[in-house]
Amino acid sequence: MATVKLWKTSLLALFVVLSVAGAAGLYIYYQRTREYIPPKPVVVEKEAYGIKLTGLKVIHGTVGSNQNLGTLISDHAGNETVDRMAKASADIFDLRKIKAGNTYARILSDDSAARLLYFVYEINPIDFVVFDLRDTLRVYRESKKVDRKVKTDSGTITSSLWNCFVERGLDIQLALSLSDVYAWTIDFYGLQKGDYFKVIYEEVYVDGKMIGIDRILGSRFTHSGKEFRAYHFEQNGKPAYFDENGQSLERSFLKAPLKFSRISSRFTRARMHPILRIARPHFGVDYAAPRGTPVVALGDGIVKEAGFHGGYGRQITIRHNSTFMTSYAHLSGYAKGIRAGMHVSQGQVIGYVGSSGLSTGPHLDFRVYKNGTPTDPLKLESPPARPVDPAEMTKFRQTVASVNARLG
Repeated sequence: MATVKLWKTSLLALFVVLSVAGAAGLYIYYQRTREYIPPKPVVVEKEAYGIKLTGLKVIHGTVGSNQNLGTLISDHAGNETVDRMAKASADIFDLRKIKAGNTYARILSDDSAARLLYFVYEINPIDFVVFDLRDTLRVYRESKKVDRKVKTDSGTITSSLWNCFVERGLDIQLALSLSDVYAWTIDFYGLQKGDYFKVIYEEVYVDGKMIGIDRILGSRFTHSGKEFRAYHFEQNGKPAYFDENGQSLERSFLKAPLKFSRISSRFTRARMHPILRIARPHFGVDYAAPRGTPVVALGDGIVKEAGFHGGYGRQITIRHNSTFMTSYAHLSGYAKGIRAGMHVSQGQVIGYVGSSGLSTGPHLDFRVYKNGTPTDPLKLESPPARPVDPAEMTKFRQTVASVNARLG
């Protein structure tokens, strides 16, 4: 009797265990079923850089510091192959210009041999060079498909153009482009609260990603109550910006030799020198800017002097023509190749802001001489460049009408 009772007790215990285990199993199965997300299908590149990739293996990478072609393909090619590639690309792309941070791709045979069939180096987000090593070595340069989107943005100045763009979350590259368009007509260091801009521009997309601003198509800028309009127009194969009457916005001189700083001292005949502590004339404009800020030539000309000049420190003097000469003082250094006798172009970087000589801090002392006499750079007037050709005016007016429809 005791044996039967023990058997029944054991059977009941087994039933309980199996029931609990079954319930637990069902619960786990339910949870896994409820939370299960099927894996996304693997997307295999079928084509890239104009190369059919079916049956091939692609390894993308980024050029590291101090890397060159040899180190990038050392796992797949020896020095002899690298030398052949360098010679074959001599007239297409200088391999010494491979830059850290740029991307590349090694395209291999998808087998145990893993032979290097192609090597692709991206020169920039658009252009790339291809080394085809399948048979006879072939090197060629191509470009990715570029898409453009036209956008419109606007803003009201509260302190500076730069701060306005930052506050509105706009691309700073657009601010730089806008300042280039109006470099000859608006003094961006004299912007006032309430000044307003509206701009139409093109964004460039490659592989679905925005890589930058291509060009400004048109804009209007209200400064000190006066409106300045700009229209992008190309004639004789050269793009430029014009006002609504077809007059070029370019001038013989830029409005200023550097970007986005502030004026710390103006042209005056009696200024207290910050170091000498005596009143003396200051026949220039001081632009306070961070050390190393690029300084550009106000216009085309010949470098008359580039060297250390007493209290002016490192200084560059440029003669533009028989009438005008400009000087740039207190520089921290000179741009590569700048020396006396060298021809420079308008907007070319010639040096960098510093505080050499008698200076209390980083700034540029900029001066303009007209017929040997100092003149206020902020009051300098320059003759306009060539206007729209009369034969192109009909086409230009169509451009103006199209842009104005968006500018308002």
